[in-house]
Order: sequence, then structure tokens, then C-alpha cells
Amino acid sequence: MDMELGLYTFGDIHPDPVTGAPTSPAQRLRDVLERIRLAEEVGLDYVGIGEHHRPDYAISSPSTVIAAGLAQTSRITVGSAVTVLSTEDPVRVYQQFATMDLYSGGRVELLAGRGSFIESYPLFGASLDDYDELYDEKIGLLLALDEAERVTWSGRFRPPLEDALVLPRPSDKPGLGSRLRIAVATGGSPRSSVRAGALGLPVSYAIIGGRPASFASLVETYRLSFSHAVNPRPDGPFVSVAGMGFLADDGRAAREFFYPYWRESMARIAAERGFSQPNRIAFESQAARGGAYFVGQPEEVAERIVELHGVLRHDRQAFQMDLSGVPQRESLHAIELLGTQVAPLVREALGRASA
Repeated sequence: MDMELGLYTFGDIHPDPVTGAPTSPAQRLRDVLERIRLAEEVGLDYVGIGEHHRPDYAISSPSTVIAAGLAQTSRITVGSAVTVLSTEDPVRVYQQFATMDLYSGGRVELLAGRGSFIESYPLFGASLDDYDELYDEKIGLLLALDEAERVTWSGRFRPPLEDALVLPRPSDKPGLGSRLRIAVATGGSPRSSVRAGALGLPVSYAIIGGRPASFASLVETYRLSFSHAVNPRPDGPFVSVAGMGFLADDGRAAREFFYPYWRESMARIAAERGFSQPNRIAFESQAARGGAYFVGQPEEVAERIVELHGVLRHDRQAFQMDLSGVPQRESLHAIELLGTQVAPLVREALGRASA
């Protein structure tokens, strides 16, 4: 079987932890578009664009960057990673993604999440006391919009809709019809796995630590819940895995290069959230076989992807390879290796296993 491979980015604009060189938001956005173009050129399947409302990331409006990426490509899927649906208007989000879906020929994907950072909540007037209720209501409205062009609906967090005509409608896709590609993002809670399955939607697991194989029970929970969904997506269950990774021609060189960028990003989050500071031992543990970080040379990363697929049977794996502003030259080389060397090895191995 084929498995999709790709990358995702938040548009990090931290000063380079090695050289101290700054990167402007404008330059980073141009860098991201270059990465999307290269990802398509080297045969990758997916690029995800994240959403943050902080000074250390360049992308606060993922749909704008996605639109630019789709306009410069012809084959690859470009989607959100994630859209913080809890602080958005589902009607406007639906219109934006349906528009992109039409002109790209169905290549856009909406990954709907609640967000691991909370800056968007006060920015858009949402209360953290309603954290779960906001998401539940808004994903429900988003799916209602996807089901029919006229919607009657009422809820707590936005004005009601009375036979509202919501246009445009998405393109017609094989196996899916005139619907958007909508998925649910989760950090790994059982409740989110059940919700995604019950809604009949694809699920994306952000695995940023620990042992990815331990997510097997969550994946099975999702698939079981999907099998009992009232209105499942006709193209069936779909499992994505997202996490940190980096590639270089030599495995040790990849880990040596990536470590200071990883440490800078993790140290900043640890300081904000009161976690213990990251260190080399923790990094090496997670970058070793069985860990959450896929950092190394192409053959070893491909082997680890295939090994994880044997446990999770997932359909897509995407890597965040530009933490803390990894320079563009190294970022592009990592993308090239992922597409030209890792992807063929993974597909060959999975093809043999399927046969």
C-alpha cells in the first residue's frame, strides 16, 4: 500500500540559535512557499500550514498561505495544521476552504483543532472556560455546512442560521463527492479519538514525545468508533501522524545539526509552561529507534517509518523539520531527501509487505 509523506510548518522566526541571525516574517513566508514548491517537485504528498498568534511564528492566517501555496503547485495537497476552529467562524472558514478547494481541484485540507497555544482565545473574544463546548459546537456547524448548501442551525457562540445559503460549494471528488477534506487534530486524548471516529472524519495525531507505537490503542479506538459512525466519510477512516523530524546525508550529522534548534524551541515552551528544561540526553532518547523524533539519514528514517506503520497502520506521516528557524538551505535539503530517498524506500517496503 502507499502511504503519504510530507511536512508541516508554523513559519518559525526565532533568531537562529547557532548564528544569532534574525529572519523577518516576510522572508519566512517566502521560504515557506519555496518549500511547498520543492515538496511537490520531489514527489511528496502533503504540506501543512500551522496557525499561531505569537511573535515567534510568522503564520497567523494559514488559509492565506495555503492559498498562495496551492496557486503555485498543481498536484500536492496543502492544508492547515491546524485551523483553530474554536476561535473561528465556521461559516467563513468553510467559504475560504471551499474557494481554495474549487480553484485547486480539490487539493486543500482543513485540519480542525482546538490549539495547543491559547493566544487566539482572548484575541477573538473566546473564553477558555468554554474550551470544549466551543469546539464541539463549531465542528458540528462546520459539518452541517459541508452536508448541504442551505443550513438551519442555532447555538451558543454565534448568531443562528435560518435556511442560510452558504457558497461556494467544494469541487466534486472521487469517493467523497462535493465535500471538503476535513480532519480532526488531537494531541492524543481518548476522547478526541472517539469524537473523530464518531464524526466519521480522518484523524491526525500530533506525537511530540514519548513512544509513537503507544498510540496504537488510540488508533484502534478511533477505527472502532469510525465503524459505528452515523454519517462517516465515504472514503473511510484515515490516520495521520505528525511529529518532529530532520534529514541529512549522515545520521549523526543530522542529529548534531538539529539539536540546537530543537533545544531552543523546547526551552522556550518549557519556560512558559513550567516544564523541566530540555537536554541532550532527552533529545538522543527521543531521536533513537522507537522515539518520537525521526532525525537521521534517509535509510534509517525510512526504516523507522515502516516499522511504525507496522504498528499503527497509518495513512500519512508528516514532519516538522524547521524548528526555531532552521536555515532555508538545510530545510530544502531535508525536504529533498524526504521526497527523493525516504519516500521511495518506504513505498517499496510497504509494497513488498502488501504483496
